[in-house]
Amino acid sequence: MIDPDKLHNLKRYTANFWMEFRAVAVFLVLMIAFRSAVADWSDVPTGSMKPTIIEGDRIFVKKLAYDLRLPLTHISLLRLADPQRGDIIIFDSAVSELRLVKRVIGVPGDVVEVRSDVVYVNGEPLHYSLVEDASDFDGSDFARDMRESIQADNSGDNDLREYTVRMTRGGRLSSYGPVEVPDDSYFVLGDNRDNSADSRVIGFVPRSEIVGRSDSVVLSLDYENSYLPRTERFFHTL
Repeated sequence: MIDPDKLHNLKRYTANFWMEFRAVAVFLVLMIAFRSAVADWSDVPTGSMKPTIIEGDRIFVKKLAYDLRLPLTHISLLRLADPQRGDIIIFDSAVSELRLVKRVIGVPGDVVEVRSDVVYVNGEPLHYSLVEDASDFDGSDFARDMRESIQADNSGDNDLREYTVRMTRGGRLSSYGPVEVPDDSYFVLGDNRDNSADSRVIGFVPRSEIVGRSDSVVLSLDYENSYLPRTERFFHTL
């Protein structure tokens, strides 16, 4: 039989413990829910999005960009918007079993083709211009950085997205398709075009796998220099 005095002391101790630490518990629950459903940051360990995102960047993830989701799940409670061409999305890939960061190139219904590094959407090539800053080259004759422009949607408002991509002449992924993007799926590419396991490798990205969108870097650590901070990339716009 349990001693009534011990049981009373245990209840009093439990009550006192809860009164003392309930604010911390509530804060932790709210923080977990916020990071799961509203906003978070994500580490980028590879160079598949260079030169836009580099190894060691921590990017801000807007988890309310497309859906209001049940915290700690991929269950959508409310559809808020749809990804557009040019968006940088973060998604949990079931195929690769990794969280990946890529750029949306094709939305449902689009026909996408890559031909000698030139991307075609619905039969029309994207616009390219050479980046002339010598610092954007890796020193070889085979790699070059290009400014790529894509129409964000089909509204006719001329909403162009422009960003820099890195190409390697004669890369193994320089040609692909054409393929049509199915419903509730997206065709994505890494900005480092010939060094990215994207839709040319893992296939289309289901909308249900998308975690959110990123528009900026929070902070950056230099992996090759004792993890020192790259202050020039803090809050850098993508």
